[in-house]
Amino acid sequence: MKKTKTIKVGDVLIGGGTTVKIQSMCNTDTSDVCGTVLQINALADEGCDIVRVAVPDEKAAAAIADIKKEISIPLVADIHFDYRLALAAAKSGADKIRINPGNLGDHLKDVADICKELKIPIRVGVNSGSLEKNVLKKFGNTPEALAESALINADKLCALGFSDICLSLKSSNVFNTVKAYRIVSEKSDFPLHVGVTEAGSAEMGTIKSAAAIGALLTDGIGDTVRVSLTDDPVLEVRAAKKILKALDLNTCGVNIISCPTCGRTKVDLISLARDIEERLKNVKSKLTVAVMGCAV
Repeated sequence: MKKTKTIKVGDVLIGGGTTVKIQSMCNTDTSDVCGTVLQINALADEGCDIVRVAVPDEKAAAAIADIKKEISIPLVADIHFDYRLALAAAKSGADKIRINPGNLGDHLKDVADICKELKIPIRVGVNSGSLEKNVLKKFGNTPEALAESALINADKLCALGFSDICLSLKSSNVFNTVKAYRIVSEKSDFPLHVGVTEAGSAEMGTIKSAAAIGALLTDGIGDTVRVSLTDDPVLEVRAAKKILKALDLNTCGVNIISCPTCGRTKVDLISLARDIEERLKNVKSKLTVAVMGCAV
């Protein structure tokens, strides 16, 4: 992987040549502490390294303190529009703050100051649906615009004396996503959180995400990943693990090789392969198991 700066989210290191981390996001009402804790712990059990929660109001920001008491993985507060919610979430114990500067107004310094004081990193999360007007005027809604917005806002934070930054720049278009990340990777050494936004339901969303995330990780680009699905977040983590496994980027688990079947196959190989995959899904040892259907 490309060597990027290292930041620390809770007790998890991102960038600097460390392993690629898996992220997901709760779809619960964050102010429902019990429901959110239940989902976060299910994600952690599945292999999620970092989790994000929406913070749309003060009640959600305050709930972070209680949620943190019951979980074992770092928590990211997702902030839009109201900088005061970023301040409240930071004070409530969030391990990282995700902001979209394009809809935050003129209060970046306030957020940078509190995060610097509490030693909390910031993810500058840019997406194609909320780019600044001046950037859109110059570039249109393009990969170049995504890259420009991310780098401009990272520079603004650095000018405020804050450099504990992670970047994401997502589009719902696979090609635009990949190109935008490649541009930023060439121009900065900030850790990159990669993924396709609004990717869709489980099947198509996984395919889109695998196409983009796979292309980027093959290039050595990406320090954390999220497979964004319109479905149970646990499925996001499962899909991300499989993508990393396909690229030989995870350190444990069984890699199953099975032939696609043809007229030479003399057994019910499809059912057999599914059964073996299910039986071995919780094995942590790094093994390769071949399930073949003929002498060839």
